[in-house]
Amino acid sequence: MASKRFKKLPEKTKDLPSELIEKLLPDIKKNCTTKFDESIDVSFQVNNKQKKGEVNIRTVVNLPGGNGKKVKVAVVCEDDKAKTAKDAGADIVGSDEFIEKIKGGELDFEKLICTPGMMVKLSKLGKVLGPKGLMPNPKLGSVSDDVKQAVTDAKSGQAEIRNDKDGNIGVSIGKKSFHDDKLLKNYYAILDTLEKEKANLTLKGDLIKNTFVTSSMGVSYKVKLGKVI
Repeated sequence: MASKRFKKLPEKTKDLPSELIEKLLPDIKKNCTTKFDESIDVSFQVNNKQKKGEVNIRTVVNLPGGNGKKVKVAVVCEDDKAKTAKDAGADIVGSDEFIEKIKGGELDFEKLICTPGMMVKLSKLGKVLGPKGLMPNPKLGSVSDDVKQAVTDAKSGQAEIRNDKDGNIGVSIGKKSFHDDKLLKNYYAILDTLEKEKANLTLKGDLIKNTFVTSSMGVSYKVKLGKVI
């Protein structure tokens, strides 16, 4: 049952004509009537049903405006890279002993970065890390010899872009408190990343079929792809 707060929000907004996101952000923020700093979320529906197999997208994008989240980052690396990882801002750093702790179920982190040399040992923990979405992946920049850059990227604001079996991608572009410029920079960084992914796909037609924007506890609006010149 909808709350009194939700009942006061505009109705049937999904039925409205699509608008550029620049024009929708003021309405989205106006609908953020909760006491917390709501996320501004974008949902893409991609054209993933293709004759030559389904389209599967999985990558990361560095958000130029940040994501407003504090991410607890752990690093598994050789001892000679531990100081570099700590100096870059990693919350937990370790090697073999840390791997044993992870094996025992200690998963007090939200992002795990690993060097290629240690990945052989860590890859055996797929059953522990996989279900939590914590297994490092070279495609996502979380398997790297450049631990400084990997930690910096994870801390400064990254978003994972991954479609489900129905072709839906959900991603946050920031918080209500963000200036519109920051939200727009993040949104267009995600679009640019999707365009690059499209170039690597055997795709018939457009990659993105529909786009919607909403807030954590708000209502959804259809977005017209394009950009205000």
